[in-house]
Amino acid sequence: MRPTDLSLLRWPSSPTVSPDGTRVAMAVHRIDLEENGYRSDLWMVATDGSSPPRRLTRSGFDSQPRWSPDGRWIAFRRGGEDEPGQLHLLPVEGGEAVRMVEHPLGVDEITWSPDSTRIAYTARVPEAGRYQRGDGATPAGKEPPRRIGRLRYRLDGVGFLLDRPSHLFVVDPLAGEPEARQLTQENWEFGDPAWSPDGRWILCSTHHTDTELSLAGDIYAVAATGGELRRVTRSTTTVGPCSVSPDGLTVHYLGTDELDLAGRSTSLFRVPFDGSRPPERVTDPDRWDLSDSHAAGRLIDRGSDLLALTGWRGAVEVVSIPAGGGEPVALGEGRHMVTDVSVGGATLAAVVSSATSAGEVMVRPAGAPAEEGTWRELTELGFELSRTAGLSEMEELEATSSDGYRVQGWLVCPPGPGPHPVVLAIHGGPATQYGYTLFDEAQVYAGAGLAVVMANPRGSSGNGEGHARAIVGDMGHLDRDDLLAVLDLALLDPRLDASRVGVMGGSYGGFMTTWLAAHDGGRFKAAISERAVNTWDSFEGSSDIGWYFGNLYCGPDPSARAAQSPLAHADGIDIPMLIIHSENDWRCPLEQAQRLFVHLKRRGVPTELLLFPGEGHELSRSGLPSHRLARFEAILDWWDTHL
Repeated sequence: MRPTDLSLLRWPSSPTVSPDGTRVAMAVHRIDLEENGYRSDLWMVATDGSSPPRRLTRSGFDSQPRWSPDGRWIAFRRGGEDEPGQLHLLPVEGGEAVRMVEHPLGVDEITWSPDSTRIAYTARVPEAGRYQRGDGATPAGKEPPRRIGRLRYRLDGVGFLLDRPSHLFVVDPLAGEPEARQLTQENWEFGDPAWSPDGRWILCSTHHTDTELSLAGDIYAVAATGGELRRVTRSTTTVGPCSVSPDGLTVHYLGTDELDLAGRSTSLFRVPFDGSRPPERVTDPDRWDLSDSHAAGRLIDRGSDLLALTGWRGAVEVVSIPAGGGEPVALGEGRHMVTDVSVGGATLAAVVSSATSAGEVMVRPAGAPAEEGTWRELTELGFELSRTAGLSEMEELEATSSDGYRVQGWLVCPPGPGPHPVVLAIHGGPATQYGYTLFDEAQVYAGAGLAVVMANPRGSSGNGEGHARAIVGDMGHLDRDDLLAVLDLALLDPRLDASRVGVMGGSYGGFMTTWLAAHDGGRFKAAISERAVNTWDSFEGSSDIGWYFGNLYCGPDPSARAAQSPLAHADGIDIPMLIIHSENDWRCPLEQAQRLFVHLKRRGVPTELLLFPGEGHELSRSGLPSHRLARFEAILDWWDTHL
């Protein structure tokens, strides 16, 4: 695979099954290198595989399809090159899509009422005079100043929150002149809308605003016709996607019951709809983590059980959780990642990716609580890439760390006997996981002749809460030992050249890259640190999550945080280092890269700083295609020079 093969990638999202279970609609995404942008259209396929997928829309900017319960309509988002996505309605049996509403910043989450007469959605409501478009709009640099009085005021990839809060709306899409009704007024962040089975109430999640330093949230209910918010939970938990049981008596939601969030598993909770009792956790956090960086947050209440997605040892699978209690059951085991799921009739549909596939739409029976059989593939979106580019399989490794702990890892090796130069690639998070999904970076590096070693050291998700929390308060030690153990095991392979090894990573992976360069630089010829946390002192005040994240992972003691800052150990770095950063990164702000760059340059270490304008923290995954290509070219040039 070469960097330009990004144009061959096709990946589906948001599968939505027709109520009778016979068809699946989905969004299919691609990268347009010629136009330097991303495109997506809606497609449909029969669940029995009797016909190939057919395209429903051709605007190039359609996403998030949602099938109406009566089977007649598909609601979806349609935007433009520089236009926000607006709510549209498409008749299933033919006809043109019609725009339902117009919001200055577009719409977000979409969900149908049970009787198919209304659609609830969220949308950001800008302060008067801000975020305008078109003729007469005030340029962003000439807007009034922002007066900020709370810590949760901005978010990487979104921007400022306090002057464009997310609100809950409802609209009757079949009315002659659809008019949206705003149901929430408070200056909070509302999300995850869900209908009650009788259609009278809409539930949503929001963060507490009454406690300045709290990470807790709550579930609220509001009448679909409008009115006062009713608090369903009075919790000390975080809250996420929610659902109401078919009898209307119980609310289930995903969250954590500890506000010490570092490495915590996402669990299923239940609470009476009337809020008469506090929330109760349903799933064991050391076995079931119902969240994964690769997967959409999904919670489907089928009455007898609930479906969610769970990550475990590099895989993500659908899990069935009995509503009345009992042990959850993973619906299948395989070397793949389920990234989204939908149920309709007797059909369960999902997007399933693997080491050599960015995702295909697959189906299986939707019986409860546990299905028989395996996934059946309905699409071949990865065919063109696999036909054109040579994709390498992931070879699983299991190493023993210095204290006897077993660590999972992988090797992606180029074809041929070698010996190949080696790159140790470290994921972000730290509470995320490498796993069985197409990782374009590993494939491009292998395509250039580099063997790529990856690992899920302690601190990663996918191995239970104990594994993820093992590094809290002591970053850079157990995780370091685990990474080096996997690397040492891989280097026993005669196809790999142990004398030519580099290390790279982004975010937390950049943190560990700088750390390893400082403490174990003799093992590596060069390093690439990207969008990294390098020092916790300035991160606290400059990052969108800095006001709590460093304290959770490193502790409140300034001396302890300093000891866990790679910059404090940078005098030990002597190997060449390429530092990659985005100018608009609010998660790991630019100053984190600048401070490391200046420190190394002053010491005479061969160092370069590669800056990307207009990009945020997600450059390598969703940045401008031309920037993604330029990033690949710089990385391959660096490794060609030093390895």
